[in-house]
Amino acid sequence: MTKLPQVSHECVVRALKRAGFYVLREGKHISMTDEKHIVIIPRHHLIKPGTLKQILDAAEITLEGFKDLL
Repeated sequence: MTKLPQVSHECVVRALKRAGFYVLREGKHISMTDEKHIVIIPRHHLIKPGTLKQILDAAEITLEGFKDLL
C-alpha cells in the first residue's frame, strides 16, 4: 500500500476543485460538494493521513487519482 502524503488543507481544496467539487461553506471546516458527495475538510496546516483517507473515501477518489490532481 502506498503511503498517504501529508498535505495542507489548501492543497486538498485545490485538488478537489480540479475533480469537480466546489465550496459550500467555510468556517473552521470547509464543506465541499460535487452534487453527489459532501466532503468536510478541517482547516489544519497539515492534514493527518487518517483524515485524508476519510476525505478521499467520502469523495470516492483513489489515492492515485488524488496524486494526479495535486
